[in-house]
Amino acid sequence: MSLIHEHRRNTEPGLFFEQAGEGYSGGPPKVRLLAYYLPQFHPIPENDRAWGKGFTEWTNVTKATPNFLGHYQPHLPGELGFYDLRSREVLKRQAAMAKKYGIYGFCFHYYWFNGTPLLDAPLKLLLADKSIDINFCINWANENWTRRWDGKEKEVIVAQTYSIESDLTFARSLEPLLRDPRYVRVEGRPLIMLYRPEVLPDAKATVARWRAHFLKEGLGNPYVVMPQEHETVDPRKFDLDAAAGFPPHGNGISTWMRRGWRKITRLHFKRGGILCSYDEMVKHGISYRPTDFILHPGVCPSWDNTARRGLQSQIFLGSTPKKYGAWLKDTCQYVLNNRKPDERIVFINAWIDWFLVVYV
Repeated sequence: MSLIHEHRRNTEPGLFFEQAGEGYSGGPPKVRLLAYYLPQFHPIPENDRAWGKGFTEWTNVTKATPNFLGHYQPHLPGELGFYDLRSREVLKRQAAMAKKYGIYGFCFHYYWFNGTPLLDAPLKLLLADKSIDINFCINWANENWTRRWDGKEKEVIVAQTYSIESDLTFARSLEPLLRDPRYVRVEGRPLIMLYRPEVLPDAKATVARWRAHFLKEGLGNPYVVMPQEHETVDPRKFDLDAAAGFPPHGNGISTWMRRGWRKITRLHFKRGGILCSYDEMVKHGISYRPTDFILHPGVCPSWDNTARRGLQSQIFLGSTPKKYGAWLKDTCQYVLNNRKPDERIVFINAWIDWFLVVYV
């Protein structure tokens, strides 16, 4: 077995490949599935300067190679091909595909830097075309944009700055989104996700300003959610309304990750990275049910960041569509049994990304 042989095998339809079929055709969903949506599949000047002309996540995806025998890399796109998210037709087809398979809406990662939005082409297209039939909300990625995935975390591409005025400028930037009838609401309140409240100078004050502003503008008291991406998992610390699952991050995941290279036949001379069990991640996700605060749980079909990290990647082995489906079913049953109708939400990581997909 060689690296070339593995690469060739992984670029052909595999055991679990399935072309888009009829999919979901039921009525209104009992559980709302919200899939995280990475918009970095179109070029922007900031990425051109940092990574080279024309950079998108496809640049990472296509350079990935298998690290060991049986390692599924690269993850190449399906019937939509190497699409560009500046295309209205691409977004429209994605929305139709998502609806067909029961996805209620997209949670767009929202890159906003003190008045400057980046990677917002899909959101602009969505707002401009009411015929694109998909619900949506945003997750404000409120941290410095750095070269983290290539180990140069101190090299800042775009910096975040915080102030009272920027809190209000940010709120005003969301007004067109929140006025759209497709924007996700919980009991009439627009759902806004705050990615890292702990890096704000005073997250409680920022959220209070948002609440006052949106109420004044007639948009309702926002339902502010924190993804459990870092060590802080309790949203009450920041006066937020709920937390959201963001697997495999958060929830004490580091306590059960294990290195597992001894039984793996490596294809490279250098060894590195972390191999983990998808089964263990599912087991942990199903057992993690906090009762002190509202958690909208999350699931993910797989995880492998080789496209960004190369030999230093983190890979969860053993995922299959059947296992993912069982995890999703169990999670949906949990929220059906334990949440009010409008709070029956499950997050999926992710619709499109560089390491895992619901559908690419």
